Amino acid sequence: MTWVILTGRQSDLDQTATPHKIITNRDYLAHPSLFRGQRPKVINLSNRYSYQSRGYYASLLASSRGHKVIPTVETMIDLSERKLYENALPELELALNKCRKDLGGSFPAKVTIFFGIGPAKAWDRFARLLFDWFRAPALEVAIKDGEWASIHKIGFAALGRLDDADRKRFVAALDTYTSREWRDTKARTPSRYTFATLIDPHEQLPPSAISSLRHWARIAEKMGVEVEPITRKDLAKLANYDALFIRETTSISNHTYRFARRAQQEGMPVIDDPLSMIRCTNKVYLNELMAYNNVQVPPTVMISGLSDLQLAADTLGFPLVLKIPDSSFSRGVKKASNFDELKTLATAWLEDSDLLIAQKFMPTQYDWRVGVLGGQPLFAIHYLMAKKHWQIVNHDGKGKPVEGGIKTFTLKHAPSHVIDTAVRAARCIGDGLYGVDLKETRDGVFVIEVNDNPNLDHGVEDSGEKDEIWVRLTQWFLDRLERNGK
Repeated sequence: MTWVILTGRQSDLDQTATPHKIITNRDYLAHPSLFRGQRPKVINLSNRYSYQSRGYYASLLASSRGHKVIPTVETMIDLSERKLYENALPELELALNKCRKDLGGSFPAKVTIFFGIGPAKAWDRFARLLFDWFRAPALEVAIKDGEWASIHKIGFAALGRLDDADRKRFVAALDTYTSREWRDTKARTPSRYTFATLIDPHEQLPPSAISSLRHWARIAEKMGVEVEPITRKDLAKLANYDALFIRETTSISNHTYRFARRAQQEGMPVIDDPLSMIRCTNKVYLNELMAYNNVQVPPTVMISGLSDLQLAADTLGFPLVLKIPDSSFSRGVKKASNFDELKTLATAWLEDSDLLIAQKFMPTQYDWRVGVLGGQPLFAIHYLMAKKHWQIVNHDGKGKPVEGGIKTFTLKHAPSHVIDTAVRAARCIGDGLYGVDLKETRDGVFVIEVNDNPNLDHGVEDSGEKDEIWVRLTQWFLDRLERNGK
């Protein structure tokens, strides 16, 4: 990745302070052919960002040249007046006041934050959130202390006016910000694009193993794409990338949704997009959406209270399956063999969710999983039931979850009626990557759910179509980047 540092004056930053290219904003503005054919990440350290200043134009023209830049002109405008950023203050002040104890009970009149890093570890929570809201290299926050500390002003800190201690801290923060994971020391052909892949290295059942993502990275490199891992701590760095592939289990109540929203706001192609996450993570919505679009689903009864249990029992019989609307990997899905089990389970779950769904129990030896990307089938596979269990993942035992085996197919050897049903279901959701779970029975093919964050592992889901899976995934992002003129 090429980093370019813009300064107001040549003396603002010592050339030996960073390995990255340092030029003045004047030279950057005067030479539009600089970095032609490259896609550098630009850090604009101009001393002034006011409207129509050189600092303003540097970021404005960086965008027009296809260069990623911080701060953007939008950030400059946001911080030009308090009324334009006051909607951020409640969340920022809450984070600020949570730092009080670690800071010894009081706040200084001002604090300077560099790339989301404060002057001490105690500032971490606030500093990261501030950089999340306003991605600027150096920010100065004026604080009014009291029983509840409030933020008087947020503004840019000029590099040329930093004292020696702050300048040293700035250089360290700059190095941290521009550091890289999965660094490859061998010479590489410069990439056209860099894709971020959101991972949790400690997740027990991730949708893609690190080894699979490395396999994708090798294929993507041949297509002019560099793939880099990021974690939940890197939200503030997201704008440095061209696209985002989320490879953590998604939820609209955690950071994965925030990453998806931020990517969308940045105009980046993203899998999973926020709307797909909203639609797929709720089984109540999915059931109604499928039914409305004439996609066959198991007989279903919605449970909004204990008074609905008898209707479910009469309609579906026993055993039946009870589901929490927002669940994944077979969690929050239980089988009730009789009315007492149903009542016990529903009573407990209704404390956390106003709605549940009950569905007819359809025992099969496997579930079909059909991957769909951009409205077209991507892969087809059998997920076999876990040993002596009715689901593909058994969470009931002690220790790690137990998964069933797999059986792979090429798309041309998978039943066309299964593939067609999966594609119809996925198109109801959107244009991204989905894993459609189906049961094939004597009564037909039934969609169980549509996953916005499907498993995709080398040697498993790609066994049928081989590396074509990863080529098509990369091309999906490239098509959208090129469509957007990036």
